[in-house]
Amino acid sequence: MKTIKVIIAGGGTGGHIFPAIAVANAIKKIYSPVEILFVGAKGKMEMEKVPQAGYNIEGIDIAGFNRSQLWKNWSLPYKLMLSFMQVKKIFNSFRPDAVFGVGGYSSYPVLCYAQKQHIPNFLHEANSFAGKANIMLAKNATTVMVATKGMEKFFPTSKIIQTGNPVRSEINGLNVSIENSFEYFGLKQGLPTVLIMGGSLGAKSINQAMSAGLSRLIDKGIQVIWQTGKGNLNLVDPALRNNKMACITEFISKMDYAYTAADLVVSRAGAIAIAEICATGKASILVPYPLAAEDHQTANAMTLAKEGAAILIKDAHVTKQLTDTILSLINDKEKIKSIGLAATKLFTADADTCIAEEIINSVKES
Repeated sequence: MKTIKVIIAGGGTGGHIFPAIAVANAIKKIYSPVEILFVGAKGKMEMEKVPQAGYNIEGIDIAGFNRSQLWKNWSLPYKLMLSFMQVKKIFNSFRPDAVFGVGGYSSYPVLCYAQKQHIPNFLHEANSFAGKANIMLAKNATTVMVATKGMEKFFPTSKIIQTGNPVRSEINGLNVSIENSFEYFGLKQGLPTVLIMGGSLGAKSINQAMSAGLSRLIDKGIQVIWQTGKGNLNLVDPALRNNKMACITEFISKMDYAYTAADLVVSRAGAIAIAEICATGKASILVPYPLAAEDHQTANAMTLAKEGAAILIKDAHVTKQLTDTILSLINDKEKIKSIGLAATKLFTADADTCIAEEIINSVKES
């Protein structure tokens, strides 16, 4: 069989990186031989996580638009031009048969160049409110894979395929024991346990709310697994960091253990975080990041809240409401079960395979 070469572009956060790796794994499983090359932004976490997963990655000099500090965007035009030159060099060397973009600002120059070269190119829109880059790229894309219904308002109907959101294989069907999970975090099995996370980079408002409310949770016999995000561990009182009722860390590498141990999850409302919560059937409290592009995290959270599949707290209210909401929910086992079951119904189990098959079949037909 002919070797197919695929470039996968995007990154910046775990919400882009881990689904991309899941799709890469699915492509390798479906079709052999295949060569896969990732393209990401220099200095971002994909440059570490992708090689750890066994794939090669090339970095480009690109940065996203800073919405909170507009003056920092002065260098964007230069970086965009530089990134296009770097992408051209990567394409000339690797010569891809297909390009797949998972989102994140590093995906734009890669997909744009693929379209100019008339190379089959595929987009994945994880959110229920599409990003501007994907909207611009969709016109010349081969296929646009989406996670939710109703995306015709953003993309050409003829190009849309609803695939759902891919999640890491270890989370799509948890197979670790409860005993091992609690042992891993040094916690006690049988006590109500909350998983707190704001994404791989952390969430300031959630961290502040937890810093203020952690002792109350512990006093009520509630255990906490808390991912603060890189550089945020110093926000936590040193005395609480060593409390036997809490495991507090910058980054959780074994998320399957964390989901297995948790009765309740507190999270930002990124599309992939939501997909993982739904995959594991966990009840959740979602706190959308208010500065996300087009406020897409609020749209994501509302999709679940309307179905009774999550509790939504606005970022502006999280400091006052989060601890009380956790306390009122964690011991209501019937409500926890109901929310978790509703979340499970919103999960598409084979999203990674569906995306991989679309890419491979389109290349074979071209």
